[in-house]
Amino acid sequence: MKGFHSYRLRSRAAMAQWGLVAVFIVLAGTFFRLQVIQYQRFQLRAEDNRVRSVPLMAPRGPILDRDGRIIAENVPGFAVKFLARSEDSLRAVLARVQDIIHLDSLHLERVVQRYRRARHLPALLTADGSFEMISQLEEHRALLPGMVIESEPKRHYPHGAALAHVVGYVGEVNEDDLATGRFPGARLGTMVGRGGLEEEYDAVLRGLPGVRFIEVSAIGRLVREAGVAPTLLPTGGQPLRTTIDIDLQVFIDSLWRVRHPGRRGALVALGPDGEVRASYSAPTYDPNLFIGGISESEWRLMVSDPSKPLFNRAIQARYPPASPFKLAVAAMGLKRGIVTPGSYMPQPCRGGLRLGNRFFRCWKREGHGRLDLTGAIRESCDVYFYQLGARLGLNAILEDGLAMGFRERSGVDLQSEARSIYPYSTAYFDQVYGPRGWTAQGAEFNMAIGQGDNAQTLMNMVKFYQALAGDGWLDAPYLVQRRSDARHDLGLTPSQLEALRKAMVEVVETGTAVRSRRSDLAIAGKTGTAQNSHGADHGWFIGFAPADDPQIIVGAIMEFAEHGSRVAPFVADVISRYVLGPDAVEQRRFLMPADSAPRAVQIDPQASVDPNPSPPADSTYPVIPFVAPFPLP
Repeated sequence: MKGFHSYRLRSRAAMAQWGLVAVFIVLAGTFFRLQVIQYQRFQLRAEDNRVRSVPLMAPRGPILDRDGRIIAENVPGFAVKFLARSEDSLRAVLARVQDIIHLDSLHLERVVQRYRRARHLPALLTADGSFEMISQLEEHRALLPGMVIESEPKRHYPHGAALAHVVGYVGEVNEDDLATGRFPGARLGTMVGRGGLEEEYDAVLRGLPGVRFIEVSAIGRLVREAGVAPTLLPTGGQPLRTTIDIDLQVFIDSLWRVRHPGRRGALVALGPDGEVRASYSAPTYDPNLFIGGISESEWRLMVSDPSKPLFNRAIQARYPPASPFKLAVAAMGLKRGIVTPGSYMPQPCRGGLRLGNRFFRCWKREGHGRLDLTGAIRESCDVYFYQLGARLGLNAILEDGLAMGFRERSGVDLQSEARSIYPYSTAYFDQVYGPRGWTAQGAEFNMAIGQGDNAQTLMNMVKFYQALAGDGWLDAPYLVQRRSDARHDLGLTPSQLEALRKAMVEVVETGTAVRSRRSDLAIAGKTGTAQNSHGADHGWFIGFAPADDPQIIVGAIMEFAEHGSRVAPFVADVISRYVLGPDAVEQRRFLMPADSAPRAVQIDPQASVDPNPSPPADSTYPVIPFVAPFPLP
């Protein structure tokens, strides 16, 4: 019996021994699989937990004017970011940050939203940290696990508001941008252009981001920043050379602020080949406010301002072209052989012209008397152009207007340009007013003097005058690259172009723009007053100089200016500054009293806040396609 029990003990011991051997073999196999066979897999997972990648922003390419002077550049800046294991841990750290540098709760909530969109990336607190902010955070680094402070280039616009609508600004790409592919190659966290040249040429300016690696502990604390892995350096964007003349642009900005503070409007200056020398919209804004994300209070001020400072009136606003359009009608008549520069109309101007039971007035109630085409342009006689419009006929006015590009965009290389409004055929009137709601003669009269269903951007009108000042070819305006495929011929002979230029010289020398006359420079141009059903009329003036060899074409629209003759002296000063130099503008003009006061800005507390908003899209403000019975020059 004793021997039997010994046998059982030895048997159990042997089984236990073999069991231990089996366990050891399994453990050894598992260890071999983990340490040898799957070594690389688990090493990568460990590295992912230990090593974090931090994107390095690429410096954007500088934007330069025609002479290589800086419009937009990069300056040293600091970005503050946080690594976090979870949203709760990030919120805990941000609560401590709020106690240190006193950021508002909405700003911190946007940081959490960024973290949700890309948990694998450090959450950006600010891309524009001041030296004082960085110092305060560094003093409390022990309380802020996962904080990473990067030295990054930040955008700077040395001329601020003077070039805001031309250059645009930069902001962080959002999910809608990525979903629509608006910025190819961009990822969350990438800074992209918003509006102006920054957006139009973003692919050229943006460059390629880099990446560096840092080591963190299991709880997300920064262990070391250098020597973890090789850093991939970013590649900077390409410089962008433009046709802008900074001196002229800054002069326009300063002159507008002194002469017409608070006045809404725009000014465009083109060179003989369509190069944009200046493009200004008032009111304007400071694009530097958007660096690092605009604050809530500043954004609310902008979106609540009734004057719409983000709205680029040079290319987005559409106005009745008024009397400047009379040159287009005169060109149609000359091209079709209906009139010559010396042609008279059957009816002299006696203050208006009757059509059925309706009396179409001229701006000069006592009338102009008998005028030829040159005199009608000089005096801006509406009665003459009523009759010329009737001779042309509505179909010819529409056909030639379409050929001259009055239903198109100007083609300038800027984002969000509005398409002009112009009837495509008589079917347009049937569609808008009904077959019995309009008459062909009434439409002819209104179209002939730039009113009615005709609304143009300032850029498109200056483009037309650039053709009149040059060889009769319409060229798309450009800031960087000229489009050789966008040329269209007005169909006028050199002598016909010369006759129109001569008439425009008379406008300035003795006509409606005589206040802008200069003894040292021959300026050709045309005033205009666009009727406005929302208030005082808008004033136009488009001119060029020297009249016999134009170097610059300048057009301006001022809202509620009442008459184009108030705009003409301003444009004449801009032309003189460019052609004759800084000393050409009389100093006494800077002392003229302001004709309007700035409006107070009211803050809408319900306005939504976007830290990186886009500028307004194509808008019809302030389109007034109204059939005006009382046209003005």
